[in-house]
Amino acid sequence: MTNTRPGETPGFRDEVREFLRTELPADWRGVGALPASQREEFVASWRKRAGARGYLAVTWPEQYGGRGLGKVDHLVVVEEFSHAKVPVGTPGDTVSIKMLGSTINKWGTAAQKAHILPRIISGEDVWCQGYSEPESGSDLSSLRTRAVLRDDEWHIDGQKIWTSNADNANWMFLLARTDPDAARTKGITMLVMPTTQPGVEIRPITMLSGGRDFCEVFFTDARTPADNVVGTVNDGWTVANSLLTHERGEEAAVNPILFAHEFDRVLTLVRERGADRDPAIRARLARSYAELSAMKAMGDRILDSYIRDGSLGPAASVSKLYWSEYHQRLSSIAVDVLGSDALYWEGDQPIRWFRADDPGAPNSSASWLAVHLQNSLAGTVYAGTSEIQRNIIAERALGLPREPRQG
Repeated sequence: MTNTRPGETPGFRDEVREFLRTELPADWRGVGALPASQREEFVASWRKRAGARGYLAVTWPEQYGGRGLGKVDHLVVVEEFSHAKVPVGTPGDTVSIKMLGSTINKWGTAAQKAHILPRIISGEDVWCQGYSEPESGSDLSSLRTRAVLRDDEWHIDGQKIWTSNADNANWMFLLARTDPDAARTKGITMLVMPTTQPGVEIRPITMLSGGRDFCEVFFTDARTPADNVVGTVNDGWTVANSLLTHERGEEAAVNPILFAHEFDRVLTLVRERGADRDPAIRARLARSYAELSAMKAMGDRILDSYIRDGSLGPAASVSKLYWSEYHQRLSSIAVDVLGSDALYWEGDQPIRWFRADDPGAPNSSASWLAVHLQNSLAGTVYAGTSEIQRNIIAERALGLPREPRQG
């Protein structure tokens, strides 16, 4: 059983365990063991049950659907749900709860909190993130989407890309340039806007795997009320960085828990294929296990720092660089063990496109591995490229001189 974590609320872990014992059947083998046709329905139903107990966002105030507990208690939920082989929420909750919800809790008005947060927990509203643009990815301060205030409405024109889950979302939080004459990181505002309106065109992008998780979004005089500003006008850069702090501070401690499922799955595959007798494979697995253990220690340290004074600093970039490159090395082990079988993408795909950790799922097909491999490669690009993370570490942690701008 999972050891008690320092700082967790007394009795809360026992409460979560009792909930799991009551709500899951005695012969439960994990969400991945369900037929593919039943998984989505189960996850939706399970989300409602967990949300009704305040487990989806335990750090939020109770009036908004949370429990008013600490970040360590969130880890308790992740650990116990993971042990019970059930998800904490849906893939879309990464954006809706972890990113936007935490940001609204910090920067939102009383009216925004009262309206937005309960509707996230209930599932009435599903959110997507409008940050990246065709020429503004890691260099987000160069974004070109503009918003102009006229007649108590923001009029938005521009384009976003790599917008995860946009075709399933009915709301978006986005960054737009509201003062075109200001410096690069000035004159940017964070807005929230409905996507189900004229002037918003969402085009899913079909990937090599056949998945359509990413979208490009076009705005042509799309509108949102004047008070749908998160933070203050022209200070969206501060809010955006705060959002990334919430995202990385939490994921540093949560990722090792979820990555452990993938490691166990790859280890099972290696044993099933008899590759555990190969000294080279054994050495690579040992390295991955050691890296996973180091990732857990790093994550706990980052979370402790974040709880203590709200800071992350370059450690967040170290963590992001570390897990994304670890993920690629682990997936390459599975590919090498499967050999030519990895070319046949048959069978069920995982619930989350970015991590093949559905507990209980069989290794009888290579489809989960195909998704695992593809998105481990993407992991060193999205949420800040490895090159950008190395620059941040070099400049902010090691004190090396900044690289001069080109052009």
